[in-house]
Amino acid sequence: MSTVSTGMNCDRLKVAFAGTPEFAAVALDALIASEHEVVVVLTQPDRPAGRGRKLAPSAVKQRAVAAGIAVQQPVSLRDETAQAELAACGADVLVVAAYGLILPQAVLDMPPMGCLNIHGSLLPRWRGAAPIHRAILAGDARTGICIMQMDAGLDTGDVLLERQLDIGEDETAAQLHDRLAELGATALMESLAAHCRGELQAVTQPAEGVSYAEKLSKAEARLDFSSQTDELHRRIRAFNPWPVAEASLRGERVRIWKSRRVPATELSASVLAQSGPGTIVAVLPDAVRVRTGDGLIDLLQLQWPGKKMQDAAVFCQGRELQGEAFIAS
Repeated sequence: MSTVSTGMNCDRLKVAFAGTPEFAAVALDALIASEHEVVVVLTQPDRPAGRGRKLAPSAVKQRAVAAGIAVQQPVSLRDETAQAELAACGADVLVVAAYGLILPQAVLDMPPMGCLNIHGSLLPRWRGAAPIHRAILAGDARTGICIMQMDAGLDTGDVLLERQLDIGEDETAAQLHDRLAELGATALMESLAAHCRGELQAVTQPAEGVSYAEKLSKAEARLDFSSQTDELHRRIRAFNPWPVAEASLRGERVRIWKSRRVPATELSASVLAQSGPGTIVAVLPDAVRVRTGDGLIDLLQLQWPGKKMQDAAVFCQGRELQGEAFIAS
């Protein structure tokens, strides 16, 4: 069993929370609504955002400020002053979710219950920065949430609680993100008091099956329609909402937000024989149908430069696109 933390009220823990994006904010919301006391929130410094590039607070900071919780935004937690400010809060446990800063050993050792991480994969698969997107790109059928006891490694700590879910065949990273964020918040609420009482089994991650979810790059989002349909569909799903899949059409860089695979029953040998990869073979009422390396794919939501994302019918209005071809941008 995990180590029992004594001398504290397990039903009303003093929690420090470290996180930055919306994924983390969902867990913070659950903490705020619980019996536990959030004594401080750590989040990344405000960053430029939007067309005006004005400094904007993170989603986590916005939630904390609205709830009247003290916020700390250190540039680094290796700074002794930042460590002293955190220690002064007297937290029983530090909960971390998509924070973005490395926790040095001095911080890992600070709370009596240690530091718990909400991680969006089934560890040891997809350690690292982009587990949700990488799971879709790889074609994984299942993913989930791990509540992990943090150590000095990159997502290498013992797993205290695991919750699984299936990945939908057409599910985007945005949709999966939202489901995992809710699952992560629920798993956190299940684990805090139980871990405090020593009721959870700390499971060492196996050495086999380790994979790393590297950060996404914009270059990865450039589609090559000579790829197979399944791969293209996965890439379009994985890169929604960022960096968004794209290809060049009529010399313009078009972003592709949503797609569907065309069933084998709808494949025409003559159409496939007469068109090369990337060719728009049909404009349907709800889709732009495009030749791929091994079949056809329907593009459902697209975006011209300088325009908003549009359904296929609106995207095609006023343009004769059949016979045109997407090429790698």
